[in-house]
Amino acid sequence: MSLALPADRNTRVGLIAMAIAIAMLGLGYAAVPLYRMFCQVTGFGGTTMRSTTGVAPGEVAGKIINVRFDANVSPSLPWRFGPEKRIERTAIGARKMAFFTATNLSDRPITGTASFNVTPELAGQYFTKIQCFCFTSQTLQPGETIRMPVIYYVDPAILKDKEAGKFNEITLSYTFFPDKSAVDSERAGG
Repeated sequence: MSLALPADRNTRVGLIAMAIAIAMLGLGYAAVPLYRMFCQVTGFGGTTMRSTTGVAPGEVAGKIINVRFDANVSPSLPWRFGPEKRIERTAIGARKMAFFTATNLSDRPITGTASFNVTPELAGQYFTKIQCFCFTSQTLQPGETIRMPVIYYVDPAILKDKEAGKFNEITLSYTFFPDKSAVDSERAGG
């Protein structure tokens, strides 16, 4: 019968503990992009769907839903941002376009990126964006105002959902934040 030396056991336990810590760190970094991907695929958490074809399915006669637009700006971003129209009456399945405006209130160029959400959360999987300023970062020069379109439709499949089919209003909410990658590259001189 052979007995392992205490130093060998301690080394093995230390290596196992280190491997677990590294695995947990890796999972921690991977969790955010994996969760974002999960939400985009399923519409979970009010995340909208993104059209891969760019084509709306076509209007479903008789069913109208109000789409309310909400706009917010992070306190660390000196922009004014808002929808041109707060509520849009939208036929289910019809392709619609809404516009938002953003103004850089600072004396330097600033790049921002918009995060978005749909409420009620269950409606997110049926709200599909074909084109959106939120798909890319936006750079505004000092004092510049830009007009940004969102092309969307509400999927007719919402009518088959016992819960979501009852909704009369969907809110699409955006919040603009400074684009961290653009800030880092501006500081680096690039």
